Amino acid sequence: MSAPRVHVFDAYGTLFDVHAAIARHRAAAGPDADRFSEIWRLKQLEYAWTLTLAGHYVDFWTLTERALDYAFDRVPTVSLALREKLLDAYLTLDAFADARAALTALKARGQRIAILSNGTPRMLDAAVQASGIAALCDAVLSVDAVRLYKPRPEVYALVTDHFGIKPDDVAFVSSNRWDVMGAASFGFRAAWVNRAQLPQEYPHQPPLHTVPDLSALPSLVF
Repeated sequence: MSAPRVHVFDAYGTLFDVHAAIARHRAAAGPDADRFSEIWRLKQLEYAWTLTLAGHYVDFWTLTERALDYAFDRVPTVSLALREKLLDAYLTLDAFADARAALTALKARGQRIAILSNGTPRMLDAAVQASGIAALCDAVLSVDAVRLYKPRPEVYALVTDHFGIKPDDVAFVSSNRWDVMGAASFGFRAAWVNRAQLPQEYPHQPPLHTVPDLSALPSLVF
């Protein structure tokens, strides 16, 4: 099998730490900070899936705001005074420590690199610029272009359409097992970054590789 022509990365949870916003304000958020952040993330994804299933589209920044408001309602020990600070922090989430090194190693080998994300163009531009990986990316693709969310196949087709390649030409990397399932279903060669050491799911669409973080990525054979 020939080498992939493009390495494509999910953004949130894969390159960028979705819990970094609450981490910056952990002391102010109090003892329920982790539970609050988990609810925020879970509702953000749930809204994306359910709206897509219902045939509606609301951009990811709006869903992020709505999910945050839900988290405040569920965890009233976290002060509403943090709302704007948390949203500001979400725009410039910290990249994982292994992200830049992995992308740099792939780029040094001549690989093209892209991001495919549920995030809006504004969200992605802010995160990519803040993390210093903009120069490493050949494309940053947002679901806004098709107004559908992952794991709809139309989203993954943004990659093949943009680069003029076949699904099998793509190595896809995500920390979200459902995203890996969707990418594999579309025909991408998918790797799961299982940072949280979660159990395997979706046995009908297994990843080619499962790794604990991005540091192992440059040595993988897709």
